[in-house]
Amino acid sequence: MPSTAEEEEDFGLSSGDEAECIAIVESFGSNGGRKRRISDVETPPAKRLAVNPKLSALAVQVLTESFQMKSFRLMQERVIARLLRGGSATVVFPTGGGKSLCFQIPALLFSELDKIEGTRHAADGGITLVVSPLIALMKDQVDALVRRGIKAATLDSTKSREEYLHTCDMLRNGELKLLYCAPERLNNEGFVEQMKHVRGGVRLLAVDEAHCISEWGHAFQVSRFAQEIRAERVICLTATATPRVASDICKAFNIDESEGLFRTSTYRPNLKLLAKTGRTKEELAPELYAFLHDNPGPSIVYVTLQKQTEALAADLRRQGFEAKSFHAGMDTALKTKVQEEFMKENNLVIVATIAFGMGIDKANIRNVIHCNIPSSLESYSQEIGRAGRDGEISNCMFYICSEDLHLRELFARGDLPSKSSVHRLLGDIFDKETAALPVGAELRRNHYQQGKDFDIRPTTLSNIYAQLELNHHLIRATTPVYTKYSYTVEEGYHRRIAGDNSPAAKAIKQFGKKASKLYHLDMDKAVASTGTPRMDIVRKLNDFNESKDLVLKPSGVLNAYKVVGRLPRTPTDIKKLADQIYTIMEKREEDALARAEEMLALVTDTKCFSRSLAEHFGDSLPNGKAECGHCQWCLTHTAVVPHEPPPAKMHQGLLQAVLDAMPDRDDPRLLTRIAFGISSPRITAAKLGKDAVFGSMADHTFSCLRDASATAPAKRSFHFPSIAKMLLLLKDRRPERMLIGNHRCQLALQFRFLSQLITKPPSVLSIDEVKRLLTRDYRFG
Repeated sequence: MPSTAEEEEDFGLSSGDEAECIAIVESFGSNGGRKRRISDVETPPAKRLAVNPKLSALAVQVLTESFQMKSFRLMQERVIARLLRGGSATVVFPTGGGKSLCFQIPALLFSELDKIEGTRHAADGGITLVVSPLIALMKDQVDALVRRGIKAATLDSTKSREEYLHTCDMLRNGELKLLYCAPERLNNEGFVEQMKHVRGGVRLLAVDEAHCISEWGHAFQVSRFAQEIRAERVICLTATATPRVASDICKAFNIDESEGLFRTSTYRPNLKLLAKTGRTKEELAPELYAFLHDNPGPSIVYVTLQKQTEALAADLRRQGFEAKSFHAGMDTALKTKVQEEFMKENNLVIVATIAFGMGIDKANIRNVIHCNIPSSLESYSQEIGRAGRDGEISNCMFYICSEDLHLRELFARGDLPSKSSVHRLLGDIFDKETAALPVGAELRRNHYQQGKDFDIRPTTLSNIYAQLELNHHLIRATTPVYTKYSYTVEEGYHRRIAGDNSPAAKAIKQFGKKASKLYHLDMDKAVASTGTPRMDIVRKLNDFNESKDLVLKPSGVLNAYKVVGRLPRTPTDIKKLADQIYTIMEKREEDALARAEEMLALVTDTKCFSRSLAEHFGDSLPNGKAECGHCQWCLTHTAVVPHEPPPAKMHQGLLQAVLDAMPDRDDPRLLTRIAFGISSPRITAAKLGKDAVFGSMADHTFSCLRDASATAPAKRSFHFPSIAKMLLLLKDRRPERMLIGNHRCQLALQFRFLSQLITKPPSVLSIDEVKRLLTRDYRFG
């Protein structure tokens, strides 16, 4: 396997998929079934066939027998009927409103529909493809379906190669009813081809958490994917879509809003929305302990950082509460154990990041508490929606302190790199050699290395590539490849490869070089030198791996793209493209900040919390009431006022320390990140995340720090006495190599000269002056 987490980013495909993907697609052939495209203008439901009464009865039967429920809730039955008629739908139900049944029941009924219409063989019933950004939720739903005897599976990055191929076999044989995948797969050309040729076709494409489409739009164009795979119908599901977002979703999938939009009230009368402020977390801690003591029952306490979950859970245990932590970085088995304990226990407190709660169907959660500011009203609504599903009174407490304001801005500001970084990145992507590539050619890039070289986070880098694909139509993602295949050989390897005269085996034998315990094969060199197709060599390596003649360890993943448009060829073209991309990125940052401000305004305004939240989603309180009567505002009619300290006056000493910490001042935004405490690939590589200067100016505003950094000298200045003292510590050592700025100088240490520097130092010098002085006068060179 790859050696780093970053190198494992391959759109969810395992190492063997590179060879298998094409073979799988080729083996599907014709689907043998009738499929319809999503029409540009959807046929009005009135002109479609009415749902056969037999299907309506079967839907109820599936509900009771497969899901052990007595009757449909909300608008579930109407949504299911529309899908069975052939229509598409957008569903906006509250958290816990039973959205998943709206696609799971039709998935089980399509084969019955085919029998009634007499159009398909039973094995050509097709699949329902579910796209969800949440791997944990996908796993939970699939596990629950399998326990009920329903054929369902996932394709995600946690699957082994064997599991992946087994799922593909089930698809090929028409054995699956539902297949779940992450949105990253929609950009993968191999997966698109696989879905185009799946037996029976994609009968229904279900897009879960569809309110994310506006964010996915830069990365995963789901509507285009629906067209490409010829999905017959689409259902988009969300608990938190504003009227504008719901309308955008309908437009993206050509869904008639008047007939295909199903929305129920977001107001939950049994939820008490409460808030309290404090100056510090320490000040609020006793408030939290008292609140949990006065309101016993299953509780979720949400925090932002993984380390906070463990620290706060430990604090709660010391206070006598039964508490466990949960976050995405935990071992899978431990996460499963914590989830199962929470489902069983009636007084357990889970301290978690947002990784917890998706798919947790526990009716009697009494408290949902936020100890940090949620990223948006949508997130807040979804998280508090996990409380009180049994209809009993439940509490939603929100604790606010000034630390949270910085933390939320830190997250909002974290993804945007500098404009020069984006410009240089595009120059690297479209270098002279690449710019000359014709349409249909392939280009490959190492995302991990580019992230380090240009100081761009992985998710941001992926979004930039997605803009090149979706907005500018220059490239199209294909299956990622590995540049290096390392392996250890087993007892029968040499005999096996000696007797294999295939070109692929010969290439492996010729270019597989042993170093220490491992053999290393440079794939690109082997292909170029022998002319053997890459896929043949990869397949042969996988054959040896499966027969246990060797243990394969591919690494050095490269993201691969097919050229689909005329690439930028001049510096002017690249600058124009960089400016367009950066404008969109800046707007995303401002949108993230605005969403956090909206969240804060909900609980600091002089208005009913419940009413404000309902109005955000285009809803209102029952009977047009102005107040719910049980939120913080309605109970006190006193505004919640955060303790927000005034911005700190620019501290020149701290700013100078930040400037001194970075050898090259070529990026003002990088210096601002260091001062504010926002990590990045370059900061990590320079090991500044643990330096005292990192986050030392978090009490300053980001914009002031950015302006101050922008006016700093372009190169670092060194205070000569400090350098001299540092060198003096080495006076008794042998001459050695030492890094000063970006220049490596040979030290010929002489105590007399060093003492001179300390007692009679020159003024502050630039790095070039330091280098020149050391080289000329003190024989450093």
